[in-house]
Amino acid sequence: MVNKSIFREYDIRGIVGSDLNSESVKLIGFYLGKKVYEQFKEDSYVSIGYDARTHSPELFSYLASGFNKAGCIVLNMGMVATGINYFSNYQTFEIEGKKVQPNTSVMITGSHNPSEYNGFKITFDKKPFFGEDIYSLGDEILANPIEIEDNDKNYAIDVKSLYIDYIVNEFSFLKGMKQKFVIDCGNGVADTVLTTILDKLELNYDGLFCTPDGTFPNHHPDPSEEKNLKDIMEALKGDYEFGFAYDGDADRIAFLTKKYNVKGDIMALLFAKTMTNPTIIGEVKCTQVMYDLINEKGTAVMYKTGHSNLKVKLKELNADLAAEVSGHIFFNDRYFGFDDAIYATFRLLELIYNKMDIDKEIDALPKTFSTEEIKVKTTEEEKFLLIDKVKELLKNPPAGFPHIKDIIDVDGVRVIFDEGWGLVRASNTTPVLVTRFESTNETKAKEYEECLNSLIQTAKDELNSASN
Repeated sequence: MVNKSIFREYDIRGIVGSDLNSESVKLIGFYLGKKVYEQFKEDSYVSIGYDARTHSPELFSYLASGFNKAGCIVLNMGMVATGINYFSNYQTFEIEGKKVQPNTSVMITGSHNPSEYNGFKITFDKKPFFGEDIYSLGDEILANPIEIEDNDKNYAIDVKSLYIDYIVNEFSFLKGMKQKFVIDCGNGVADTVLTTILDKLELNYDGLFCTPDGTFPNHHPDPSEEKNLKDIMEALKGDYEFGFAYDGDADRIAFLTKKYNVKGDIMALLFAKTMTNPTIIGEVKCTQVMYDLINEKGTAVMYKTGHSNLKVKLKELNADLAAEVSGHIFFNDRYFGFDDAIYATFRLLELIYNKMDIDKEIDALPKTFSTEEIKVKTTEEEKFLLIDKVKELLKNPPAGFPHIKDIIDVDGVRVIFDEGWGLVRASNTTPVLVTRFESTNETKAKEYEECLNSLIQTAKDELNSASN
């Protein structure tokens, strides 16, 4: 029996063995493959890569069996970073004497989740396959389970060499750059290519935990959590000028100087400074400082959290860049519009090469007080109901509630107060509400946090009362 909960907003994800097994993964490959074949017929080339998790090659075999039964031709790129998986969609390969280009790619990855998890990030005709596409795929699988035989026939493709050559060529001007820095790959897949590129460019770096190891023996590969950055922070106490850290599948980056852990929204602001009349897309968790300053020289757009959402919006607006606080950076300027932490590394090195003083730029920004993402535990069934109830309560807030200037409901609710804002949104991947608060006044930031948390508790109480 296939577990419906594995079909999520941005990807397919679950625990290997119970959720992702021979039956469910073959069915995913088959029914996704049917959609591919329906559109591309005999030119249905599907490129598949995987992360360092110990069960990823096994899932590849199951997935390939499903695609083969659907009539697709499976291209095997082996262990790669997610950005390189996306990159494969723009490359040409020779298969049995024929030049072919993938029209679908699947990345087998659990990203930054615990090691028992895995999943699939899907690109269809160069576009994210997400939301209703994934939910309807799940419905079709649940309604029509069939037996699928083992057949993981595939053709090996070398996308990593193409990617290495591309980055080395694009950033050849960095060759011999003297500044000393450190990288922390977290035993994920960043170093399936990263140190090769750095060595070809003769850059002055040292690496931490570069060997891919899906058991993640040194620290959890989630650089958005500061506890996972303690090794690189310790290294930066020495003679390194800055550092980079990556999540398990290397589509998110952390950038650190000796003084700052530079979040994705501030990175976007730094990149915008080098662009003429930029259009930059941020998510609802981004600092107001980013939106205000980008709007002074271009256009800043607030949109939904989620890598698939932002990729689609980026193409729709033909924007230059999109960013999430967590370190997903999407370059449409001089690149293909997908999130790739390895490519982002070299754009950051370019800023430094061009004499941008990162610490000085950040020092000059308006001072704000903001929280990290604060997660409120709930259930999958309740989380969206809670958001609806919070929206309802905000229409007539309790006595003493701070003055509301505006409410932005593009993704949850971002409440604009006189001196800052507070955000409450439902996570699309876990059973939590995500909150964040910011103000130019530290006391006000705390007040906004307390008042919105109180409103969330009232919403919980009212939902519980209605269900009893």
